[in-house]
Amino acid sequence: MNDAAPPRATVSPQAVREVALTLFAERGYHGTALSEIAAELGIRTPSLYNHIRSKQELLHDIVIETTTDVWADYERAVKDEPDVVARLRSATRVYALRHATHRREALIVNREIASLDDPARSRAMQLRRCHAEAMKELIDEGTKAGRFSEPASTLAAFGILEMCVSIARWFRDDGPLSAEEVAAKYAEMCLRVAGAK
Repeated sequence: MNDAAPPRATVSPQAVREVALTLFAERGYHGTALSEIAAELGIRTPSLYNHIRSKQELLHDIVIETTTDVWADYERAVKDEPDVVARLRSATRVYALRHATHRREALIVNREIASLDDPARSRAMQLRRCHAEAMKELIDEGTKAGRFSEPASTLAAFGILEMCVSIARWFRDDGPLSAEEVAAKYAEMCLRVAGAK
């Protein structure tokens, strides 16, 4: 009979990040100690420093990567699409889909961005402002072209983005609708918010 303990899974920077994603999303950045991340990985806290520099570095990587990816999603969604209605629909669909498929990241970014040190916090906030302004400009463009009728474009853009952000709080993989179905429905809802004609 072999009483040896089973081999421990290899700890890597990616494994540390995965555990941090889950704990930060569940407990918050300030509510998660490095010792808890280490315990989840089955290692001692000092051993974490073989894979990361700090807890702040973990938050930095999650927030900056996520906000950068969101902006890249937007740019791909609207690229080479001449129709402004199709652009708003596509931009909303990818944002909604990201919040359904990357819920932990979304929860962390939307709740913990203030915990990020500068200059990373300023960079993340700038990316978010660019995204919000781009959505507003789509609505303005559509209104000028007679395709939308909502004059309060800033409010409409904010409403669309916040509507998508909320998906991360309630969506479940085993729910009645798939992530793709939810994203498609939100993509149609956004047109009503913008007053599509």
